[in-house]
Amino acid sequence: MSRHSAGPVSCAPFTLLRHCLPAVAVGCAMSSAAFAQGWPERAVRVIIPFAAGGSSDAVARLMSERLSVAKNQKFVPENRPGAGGAIAAELVARAPADGYTLFFAATPQIASVPLLQKVNYDPVKDFVPVSNVGINFFVLGVHRSVPASSVKELVEYAKARPGKLVFGSAGTGTTGHLSSAMFLARAGLEMTHAPYKGGNLALAELLGGQIQMVFGGASDFTPWLKDERIRVLAVSSEGRSPLFPGVPALSELYPGFRSIGWNGFLAPAATPKAIVDQLSKDIAAIVRDPAIAARLRGLGLDPVGDTPAEFAEFLRKDAPVWRDAVAAAGLKQE
Repeated sequence: MSRHSAGPVSCAPFTLLRHCLPAVAVGCAMSSAAFAQGWPERAVRVIIPFAAGGSSDAVARLMSERLSVAKNQKFVPENRPGAGGAIAAELVARAPADGYTLFFAATPQIASVPLLQKVNYDPVKDFVPVSNVGINFFVLGVHRSVPASSVKELVEYAKARPGKLVFGSAGTGTTGHLSSAMFLARAGLEMTHAPYKGGNLALAELLGGQIQMVFGGASDFTPWLKDERIRVLAVSSEGRSPLFPGVPALSELYPGFRSIGWNGFLAPAATPKAIVDQLSKDIAAIVRDPAIAARLRGLGLDPVGDTPAEFAEFLRKDAPVWRDAVAAAGLKQE
């Protein structure tokens, strides 16, 4: 065979490949969609990074219950607490990416825990966002012994007593502690940190007057709004919340201040897009049901139910906030 005649023969496979690739891509998309239509064919595990009984656990169980009804298949909640949620996160990151293991995650596992301790997962590369079920803000409350009825008065009082006021949190490195650190940094304040083993314990100490300030979860403060032992001075959301009528947002005094937690579904990174998209639509439909939305608000969450792309963008913008908070708290990875 001559060199001249060899040219067309050598190019033929590439020509064939060029024409076949679009067909293969279409076939893959169709098989992925068909796979999603048949999913789930068995029970789906919903891994919860917290112990049973808390507000995040309650939201996870509510959503699992409603997804079981929507998909006519069991969504089984499974509590895997420990290491700030890192144990649960690693379990999901290493699970088969087949749509049968989901992660009901929260802010710490993605935004702060990897900054504070060595973890065996990548918070960005090992997961695909599915849908943010809801967001929650924090509430700045003080004991009645503090003569302040506004954040401005609190700042003036605390500045005159550097290091003498004590603020409590659910523990070192928790979102409440980091939110407090962000506030103190913006206000130029020095306070002493008292970490507790849970937000309810910190709030109990605030009610008793053992500490002067708590930056706690909205759901923790809700039952005590009318208690004369404490004053709620501000919320950490971008604007005021209807859940706390008349309470100003910290951003009104400190523009740009924002400290928001979230609870949402993630899946192992290679989970088929068709399954992720379908699950996201199912979650959005559940969250937007008026009865479910009311229950979520009762658990301290503002319902969201966004798309995978919207959730991914939310997480991208949220990450620098918590990096700054960890720096403000003077914490480093252990």
